[in-house]
Amino acid sequence: MARLDALLLFLAIACALGVVTSQHKARKLFVAWQNEKERAQQMDVEWGKLQLEQSTLVAPARVEKIAREQLQMQWPSHEQIRRVRDNAETGARP
Repeated sequence: MARLDALLLFLAIACALGVVTSQHKARKLFVAWQNEKERAQQMDVEWGKLQLEQSTLVAPARVEKIAREQLQMQWPSHEQIRRVRDNAETGARP
């Protein structure tokens, strides 16, 4: 009977340690999940900021301003514009 009691006590302690270990792992995983969730939210915010920055950088008015000021580009005059027709447009064959 003493052996059975000792065996049952050992099994109860082993089960208790298993429960404690699994709860500890679950808490660690939950904390890691929360951290990753927060990181994903921060990345979403950063993504939104980057999209906004990109839209302002490629705005036509900004591109035109840079082309005029930094690259000294200008719109061509009417005399400089030439229209080129495509053969498919005129129906002619090469």
